[in-house]
Amino acid sequence: MANDFFWSYTDEPHAPRRRQILSQYPQIKELFGPGPFAPLKISVVVLLQLWTATILHDASWLRILIIAYFFGSFLNHNLFLAIHELSHNIAFSTPVYNRWLGIFANLPIGVPMSVTFQKYHLEHHRFQGVDGVDMDVPSCIEARCVTNAVSKTIWIIFQLFFYALRPLFLKPKPPGYWEIINLFVQLALDATVVYSCGWRSFAYLILSTFVGGGMHPMAGHFISEHYVFKPGQETYSYYGPLNLLTWNVGYHNEHHDFPRIPGPSCIR
Repeated sequence: MANDFFWSYTDEPHAPRRRQILSQYPQIKELFGPGPFAPLKISVVVLLQLWTATILHDASWLRILIIAYFFGSFLNHNLFLAIHELSHNIAFSTPVYNRWLGIFANLPIGVPMSVTFQKYHLEHHRFQGVDGVDMDVPSCIEARCVTNAVSKTIWIIFQLFFYALRPLFLKPKPPGYWEIINLFVQLALDATVVYSCGWRSFAYLILSTFVGGGMHPMAGHFISEHYVFKPGQETYSYYGPLNLLTWNVGYHNEHHDFPRIPGPSCIR
């Protein structure tokens, strides 16, 4: 088993691949642009998850945990990937509309992350794998500390915390205007849920986020996308049924080649 990164001294591989593919198949550009059904799909998932939280206001903690793992986690992870889509501005032609929709999609997740995610994720595309710049992949520090089955299991369970805290320690950026809006909208929703339905409803949303990003089938793509299984190959794709729930993020090689194509269009 590899105990270090595979170091490359070339630029990220997808930009030259994109140029080469487009030179041979220029009709691919016809797929660029907004996906027409994104607002509807996001609205359905957001409202379903918030409704589920309301009906669990007096449920037992065991029931809340079970429903969070086997149902709510799928919905919240779907919203993670919806926010990923919106970070590329491919729901609307006007960027600000994508940002507002991202803040809306963020609501059941419980923690404001939509605007900040976009800020760092676009750098992941431009500087894929550059240590200290690309915050979407583990750092050298993590690679040196997480070296056996026990530490890797712990890392996977808490990988959302590593994902969220990594930029704060390695590449902090001052919050901007839109991040403050994201924060206040999210806090308003969280306070409304607690006030109207109680702490159990709010705990359901947080648990759905936590377990859906940890030791869970939906979170497998975090590992499969860019962990090197074959030397020389930096990005990998998955073509299985979970793509139906994850905006086709499994088509990850294709996504990095053509990030302006909406996820649902990757399989055309």
